[in-house]
Amino acid sequence: MKVILKADVKGVGKAGSAVEVKDGYARNFLLPKGLAVEATAGNLKNLKQQQAAEKARLRKEKEEAQAAADKINGKTVVIKAKTGEGGKLFGSITSKDIAETITKTFQVTIDKRKVELSEPIKTLGAREIEIKMHPEVTARVNLQVVAE
Repeated sequence: MKVILKADVKGVGKAGSAVEVKDGYARNFLLPKGLAVEATAGNLKNLKQQQAAEKARLRKEKEEAQAAADKINGKTVVIKAKTGEGGKLFGSITSKDIAETITKTFQVTIDKRKVELSEPIKTLGAREIEIKMHPEVTARVNLQVVAE
């Protein structure tokens, strides 16, 4: 029996895929538990429409991320911080500070989780920061930390 899975089923397939399973397994397990629906012509048509809509949504997200990355890629961001002796900062510059500064400077909304920092910045100077806008789109900005 051919069914369309509504949820991931271990050993059978992922949600949204049309698979062939034994009749008893479909009637006694998958259908009653709501894990699948029978693969009728109407259901297959709905599945194709959902997949097309999902592809369009993902493509649009990528295009928006690419446009935002093009706006900030290679630009310099300046953050002023209070310093002590030897150029050490009081506190540190975190990904949240960087995201807020980029949002104010370039009017590009960036989530702090997208800023790639191995550890918080605790010294003055320049460095290159990577921002993962989308799984396939990455922007690089130059960060300049200066004394206040």
